[in-house]
Amino acid sequence: MEILLTGYAMLPKGITATKLYGVVGIAVLVEKETSVILDFECSLATNLAKEYVKKLVVGSKLKEYEKIEERIINHYHGAAQKAIATAIKSCSAQYYQLLNNK
Repeated sequence: MEILLTGYAMLPKGITATKLYGVVGIAVLVEKETSVILDFECSLATNLAKEYVKKLVVGSKLKEYEKIEERIINHYHGAAQKAIATAIKSCSAQYYQLLNNK
C-alpha cells in the first residue's frame, strides 16, 4: 500500500521560490512496507531544479533519511538545499510516527 506524506520548510530570503511560495513544500509517495520513495514533487521555482531533486530522491528509502540528505548536500547546490533536506526529514518523521501508531 502507498502513502502520501508532505513536508514544509522555510526557504532562504532573496530567492525566487521564496517570493513565489514562502516555504518549500514537498510531497512524497512512499511504499508503506518498504519505505521506498515512488514519486516526489517539490515547490521550487524552476522545472530543472524540481526534476533534479526528484531524480536524487526517487528510489531511496525514507527510512534511510541520512542517505537522502547526503545525496542532496553532495549534488544539489541551490539555495534551497537545507530547506529541501528539512522538509524530507519531516516526512521521514511522519513515516515513523505512522508505523508506530499501527
